[in-house]
This record gives sequence, C-alpha cells and structure tokens, in this order.
Amino acid sequence: MNNQISIFPRLLDIDCAAETENVTRFIRNTVTYMKKRGLVIGLSGGIDSSVSLALCQKALGPERVLALLMPEQHSAEETLYLSKMVANNFGVRTVHEEITGILEASGFYRRYNSAVQSAIPAYDEGWQSKIVSTNIVENDGFTFFTIIARSPAGKEIRKRLDLKSYLGIVAATNFKQRVRKMLEYYHADNLNYAVVGTPNRLEYDQGFFVKNGDGAADIKPIAHLYKSQVYRMAEFLGIPRKIIERQPTTDTYSMTQSQDEFYFSLPYESMDLCLYGKNNGIAPEMIATLCGLTEEQVKRVYKNIDQKRSTTRYLHLHPLLAEEIPEIRI
Repeated sequence: MNNQISIFPRLLDIDCAAETENVTRFIRNTVTYMKKRGLVIGLSGGIDSSVSLALCQKALGPERVLALLMPEQHSAEETLYLSKMVANNFGVRTVHEEITGILEASGFYRRYNSAVQSAIPAYDEGWQSKIVSTNIVENDGFTFFTIIARSPAGKEIRKRLDLKSYLGIVAATNFKQRVRKMLEYYHADNLNYAVVGTPNRLEYDQGFFVKNGDGAADIKPIAHLYKSQVYRMAEFLGIPRKIIERQPTTDTYSMTQSQDEFYFSLPYESMDLCLYGKNNGIAPEMIATLCGLTEEQVKRVYKNIDQKRSTTRYLHLHPLLAEEIPEIRI
C-alpha cells in the first residue's frame, strides 16, 4: 500500500473498530428490515468484495453468507484461487458458477471479437486485448480510448477506437457483470437472501459500475468508504496478504488491466485524495502537494470528477415515472 497518504493522515484516517461496528450494525438492521435470512456476495479476489464479505460474516455469522465464485475464460488465473482463499479464511460457504458457457450462449465472445475487429481486423481467437483511456493528468482535453491487442505470437497492436467500436466493446463486456448479477439473484431468491454490492466510494461516486450489473444490489455496505479506507479495513479485518497486495484490476479483459489506466488516470491513493479534496472544498494546490502533482493537474482531476458525475448520473437513477407515486409505507 502506498505510504503517501500518511503525509496527511487526518484526511483519510479511519477508526477501523468503530467502522466495523457501524457497518455490521447496519447490515444486521437492513437484513432484518428486508425480512431476509442472509446475504449473497460475488467474490472477485479483489479488496472490495473481500472486505465486504468479512463485514457480512462478522454481522451475520458464516452460516448466513453465501459467496459466489464466477470466473470465465478471460478471468485472471489467480481470480478463483484468491476468491476461495478469502471465503475459506472467513469460513463462508461457496458456490462455483463457471459463466463461460452462459457468455458463449449469449454471444458475448462473438460480439466482443466483432467489436474489436472493427478496429483491428486481424483480431481473432487466441488473441488477448484490453482498452485504456487517455490520462487526464497528462493531457487536458477530450477523453478517448485505445484498444491494445496481442496476437498468439506476441505481436502487440494499438489502435485508437472510434465511438462505434468503443461502445460495441463496452456493451459486450457488460454482459459479464449482468450475468454474474443474474446468478447472484438466483441464489438469493433460492435462499431468501439479499444481494450485496461491493463498490467503494470512489467507484460509487464516479460511476465505475454497470447498471443492472455490478451496480445492482440490495445493500452496499462499503460505498461510503474511500478505497484507501477499504485497505485499512482489510488490514484490521484480517484479509489475506495476497489479496491486500494485489494490484486493483477490473478483471474484465483478457489482458491485465488496472483501474487507473482504464478509468481513473491516477492510482487510487491519489484519486482518493483528489476526491476527498473536491468533496470538502480543499484547494487544488494543497492536494497537489500531497499527491506529488501540480496544481494544474489537480484542477484537471477536479474537473474530470464533475464530468464523470454528470455523464454517469443515469447509473444512479431509479426507473423514471411520468407521475410521482407516493411511497407505500407499512
């Protein structure tokens, strides 16, 4: 974990014991309010789902939490291993749902390959790929995306994506999150459980989730915690070291892809500080000193935070009604 946050610890400091008590109380009260028997959570081998699982286990006990392991052929090799590790660490039941077959049947791989081929015609079975965005810290302008593809022989090709190709790739990859959520709700319905969402504050605020995919949930216990705070909670809760030390990744594309090269432009430590600064009216020059950036770069990040909030606002919206219907209260 990057130590630059310790330069000014009061910004993102957290009382992990008090926060654990707060969140576990919230989980228990919410499950009771919803009249559910337990919780279903999809495990990715990442820090957010691991901390969420630990908090759910502490709130309800391991017998009332079900962890779903849902890899597919593009998943990182260590995903299943790390997911099992954290579930075993907290004594939680697991169900392994291999989703490759569902994705094949829905046409995901065919649709994805076709979208990539619109930019790189040679792309075919056996190739690997990912998309990356422009770095708003280094470039002040419009964001655009580039596809990086690697052939079985190791040849790498980069091509800037036009809007149609980009939308086709994203539309296809969103299948994965929606298939996983479909299975989470199947198991939740089967057990009369509620479904847990695992976004941290950075992801939740900036719309880094798929609507009706990983954005769908009955309870989101860590959405108020900055990513840096989630890591501190992980240490407190006893999350296995291999998960804590793993680089944050989307685990969506066949090539390894970090979150900052795809969406945030900055490592989470710096992005957290910028988001905190933006939320609390802290001057860019002060945050710049903490992050090792220039004042102008922090201003760009602040501007990009507002832009992402605007462009992803619809992700947070409930279905809109022509006329308001009074909420039914019991």
